[in-house]
Amino acid sequence: MQDKVVLVTGANGGLGKWVSEGLLEAGAVVAGVSRKIEQADVPHTRFHPFPADLSSGAGANKIVENVVTQFGQVDAVVHTVGGFAGGKTIAETDDTTLEHMLDLNLKNAFFLMRAAIPQLRKSGRGRLIVIASRAAVEPGPGVGAYGAAKAALVSLVKTAAAENADAGMTANAILPGTMDTAANRQAEPNADFSRWVQPRNVASLVLWLAGDHGKNMNGAVLPIYGNL
Repeated sequence: MQDKVVLVTGANGGLGKWVSEGLLEAGAVVAGVSRKIEQADVPHTRFHPFPADLSSGAGANKIVENVVTQFGQVDAVVHTVGGFAGGKTIAETDDTTLEHMLDLNLKNAFFLMRAAIPQLRKSGRGRLIVIASRAAVEPGPGVGAYGAAKAALVSLVKTAAAENADAGMTANAILPGTMDTAANRQAEPNADFSRWVQPRNVASLVLWLAGDHGKNMNGAVLPIYGNL
């Protein structure tokens, strides 16, 4: 990953920080994107914070343009942004929850991919890595809107893989189970955290996909479920 430019969304989050640090250790230049982000979040000379809003096509276009203006290229995109709302059956789920899950887990990924893919194609070895969820392929009760949005996200990634293989670009999705983050611990304080997925292990998988070892992996949906 030496001198490769990697755009990481949610770069200062519970998973994104692990991803950013792993890429930096591998020699990459990291453009860290989040609504609120600063240099102190990941104190490294090759980490560059880009405050941005990905909730619109215009916002996604702007952040990709800004990264290209500063570094001249984008070699990889790692999209870690997402969120959960649920706990109710489909019949009980309101319009606001549905729209929120689609916005957070699907639409912003679509906007980012649409903006970034032309740059990833130019790279000749572009990498698109998206964090989805186990719920995308193994939905359960109370996660209808969330699981549907993540399933659509996986479909989007597989489509990107099929459309861009001719340019040497790969697109893959990772499906974590519940990750051991501060936010998840707060949400489920009585859970057995030792059985959850460690973010550093997800980050290691991201790094493998982003590097030369991942060049033959395209359109894959990779589970990492922990001990549940």
